Amino acid sequence: WLRRTTHYLFIVVVAVNSTLLTINAGDYIFYTDWAWTSFVVFSISQSTMLVVGAIYYMLFTGVPGTATYYATIMTIYTWVARGAWFALGYPYDFIVVPVWIPSAMLLDLSYWATRRNKHAAILIGGTLVGMSLPVFNMINLLLVKDPLEMAFKYPRPTLPPYMTPIEPQVGKFYNSPVALGAGAGAVLSVPIAALGAKLNTW
Repeated sequence: WLRRTTHYLFIVVVAVNSTLLTINAGDYIFYTDWAWTSFVVFSISQSTMLVVGAIYYMLFTGVPGTATYYATIMTIYTWVARGAWFALGYPYDFIVVPVWIPSAMLLDLSYWATRRNKHAAILIGGTLVGMSLPVFNMINLLLVKDPLEMAFKYPRPTLPPYMTPIEPQVGKFYNSPVALGAGAGAVLSVPIAALGAKLNTW
């Protein structure tokens, strides 16, 4: 029982550490006032860190499902942050909770389906995450009402001066094709994630 308890405790610890790793990888949350502009950074950083962190710890634990557990913790953390902003007087939809769980489930599925083959998990799982995470989050953001009004009505006190919304520039950002091309950018992060996972596990 001690060995089993230690094993499960390790899963909890590494999932929490993976969460901290992902949070520090760049934008990990969608603020409505700058959602589409941060979408490119989010897609690249989060798909990379999801694969690197999940593969690294999944191979140590050997348990399919670790990546999904890890993504669930991230989701809960984001909902807590959303509640904190809501308590400060911001509207309920000021923060859009990102979608990590489906991509993490695909990563776990690839690890399980390939009989826990680490190379297949890195290549297949990394590709699935890199392609699916931007798509899921793009759909997620498209379902939100036009955020321009919120950007001017509820400016964030923590927003850097160079990102302060100015109407003409904001209009250009929100109507530009940069968000539509972010999926391709996220796919480019898969080889980076695979390399990082290999270095960490070998």
